[in-house]
Amino acid sequence: MAAPAGRGVPLALGLSGLLFALCGLVLLFVLPSLVRDQVIKNVRIDPNSFAFSMWKDIPVPFYLSAYLFEVMNPKEIRLGAKPVVNQRGPYVYREHRYKTNITFHDNGTVSFLEYRQFYFQPDLSDGREEDYIVVPNILVMGAAIMMENLPQLLKMMISGALAGLGQDAFMNRTVGEIMWGYDDPLIDVLNSLVPGLIPFKGKFGLFLNFNNSNTGLFTVYTGATDINQIHTVDTWNGLKKVNYWRSNECNMINGTSGEMWPPFMTPSSSLEFYSPDACRSMKLVYEQSGVFKGVPTYRFVAPKTLFANGTDYPPNEGFCPCRESGIQNVSTCRMNAPVFISHPHFYDADPILVEAVDGLHPNKEQHGLFLDIHPVTGIPMNCSIKLQLSLYIKKVSGISQTGQIKPVVLPMLWFAESGAIEGSVLQQFYTNLVLIPSVLEYVQYICIALGVALIVAAIVLEVKRQRNAREKSPREPDPQTEPPWSSETTPLLQDASKTNQNDAAEA
Repeated sequence: MAAPAGRGVPLALGLSGLLFALCGLVLLFVLPSLVRDQVIKNVRIDPNSFAFSMWKDIPVPFYLSAYLFEVMNPKEIRLGAKPVVNQRGPYVYREHRYKTNITFHDNGTVSFLEYRQFYFQPDLSDGREEDYIVVPNILVMGAAIMMENLPQLLKMMISGALAGLGQDAFMNRTVGEIMWGYDDPLIDVLNSLVPGLIPFKGKFGLFLNFNNSNTGLFTVYTGATDINQIHTVDTWNGLKKVNYWRSNECNMINGTSGEMWPPFMTPSSSLEFYSPDACRSMKLVYEQSGVFKGVPTYRFVAPKTLFANGTDYPPNEGFCPCRESGIQNVSTCRMNAPVFISHPHFYDADPILVEAVDGLHPNKEQHGLFLDIHPVTGIPMNCSIKLQLSLYIKKVSGISQTGQIKPVVLPMLWFAESGAIEGSVLQQFYTNLVLIPSVLEYVQYICIALGVALIVAAIVLEVKRQRNAREKSPREPDPQTEPPWSSETTPLLQDASKTNQNDAAEA
């Protein structure tokens, strides 16, 4: 049956508004689960997922920037003077990471080896790999500390052998040699005098084991059975925990392998990962929200407790023997050499460490590490991981090369591994995981608002239509307020009265 004339427009508007509002409400309740399902589908470690290719072969430019500390007063240091250093660099390398031996397992995990290759970038560097720099002689000074408790006569014999080889407390080597290795007959001499003191042969370099090598066999969860466990390490080299440290808590392999994290983060989330280079698990904490090239991010940074000693932070007692807060002794996983890791320039460390060496200028902007993570997917958008390697040096009785050196933790080098998603990868990521969900979110509210507006408009039009209809139709008297001879019937009564009067006069 057709709607009465005049009621078609309000009815159409009302039905349209109801439809729009219904669509908006459906999106309001259904969209979050749709987005969640799409995120889960696209971030899982699965050959059919969006993030799989990013996980397998990192497609974004990744760089290692190395800064070396040149020792400016080596002779004076041997006489007991305070070290003076000058930062050189950066020496920048393009880093290529790729995974091989990818094997999926029935328990929802996948194993892989990740290799790293480095290519020097002279146009991005402030210097050349052929630059000569004076640094501590790591083999001599490290071996001196390691031999401190040997018999005095044996130490004097070793010192004579070192002198015969022209070895001193400091050396003048090229950047390429310091980082990627050099041949040194001292290695064979030391091993012949003290078997097993230096458990390797051939070249020695700070980053010798970085290039064209893997970081160990990781087995991580794919997220197929539990998305909250995705990327979490199950084992590393078949181990659930390492044996470098003095407590179970410090030996635990926690978190991910350090590339991606579980999705749906909140500000209360933390970033935990196992670092083979640091021989330990590390935990970063939320600092602030931000935006990276249109993508919302959470920034995670290192807490002050990361390298705190056991006195200042008891859970770190397992990493001891400890010195001042802000540095960590990694000798147990670095062939017992007295090597320490920290933030660059001893940032966030005990001020005593900074005051012991001239030329250090710690600040958060240059030396604080950070990761900017897209919280919905757990994928890093921008990151810069920074670590410093330092050598503990001092006078060792019987080793004449150590002179009168006062005990000091001397920085050798710090590096930053940095990368950011950009180009077509960023555009695809932004479109699929940010733009489309955002547009759909706006659409749901637009539909609800438009639906409400149309329903209100329909109501207003219908009220107006009914008011106009009442004004145009004849008004019927209200029997409770008006007599039957109200104004509308008065003329008829008057006519009847006149007729009666006329008839009376004629009579």
